[in-house]
Amino acid sequence: MRVKLLTTISIFTYQLSVSQTEKVLTGKVFSQNIPLKKVEVINKTAKTSTTTNASGEFSIVVKAQDSLLFFAKDYLFTRLKITTKEIETNNLIVNMIPKAEELNEVIINKVVFDKVKISADDVADVLISKNAKDLFWNTGVSDNSIREALRISFPLKGKQKKKIELHDDRFKKLIAAFCPPDFFIKNLKIKPEEKEIFLDFCDADPKSKALLEQPNVLSIMDFLYAKNEEFKNLE
Repeated sequence: MRVKLLTTISIFTYQLSVSQTEKVLTGKVFSQNIPLKKVEVINKTAKTSTTTNASGEFSIVVKAQDSLLFFAKDYLFTRLKITTKEIETNNLIVNMIPKAEELNEVIINKVVFDKVKISADDVADVLISKNAKDLFWNTGVSDNSIREALRISFPLKGKQKKKIELHDDRFKKLIAAFCPPDFFIKNLKIKPEEKEIFLDFCDADPKSKALLEQPNVLSIMDFLYAKNEEFKNLE
């Protein structure tokens, strides 16, 4: 009987402590002093979510150290780690940054230029005049053997086309569209001079290509945090 009583008290105490730590947090989302509606508010820690109303207001159950993500289509996502002070104040104000305006795709039609035809004789004449003026120009005495030898020595050869490799920067553009400018410094604790190296490190992972096919804020965050751990272990 005593054991059952102790077990019941322990369960009740645990439930009471949980209920005391979890609170309903209310807040409002703005962008340039304008309330934003239909912003997805995600408690990444508790795996719950809600959306803002027409006035930009929201409420969600949180506890200290929970991570909240704020996601809207035309804005950079925002991530906040909830503190005890914010829970006690219970009036969270979130400012979201609009994404940079993207230009519409410009299609350039194929432009065809007329080919300039140059014969081997034309090239030989130029080379003779520049590099090997013979006795005809200097003394007036013609020496056909020299001129013809030069004509044979400079055949027209086609230049090999250089292969141009296009750099795929789609992953970096995806990260720039979803992540605020200070995300790498504040959240991932990456030095400004290491940002490009870190992005190249992430881009080299085949999993980054899957994110391009189906971009999702939670998947992108999980990928970046996982790669950040790997990146730090390299040092």
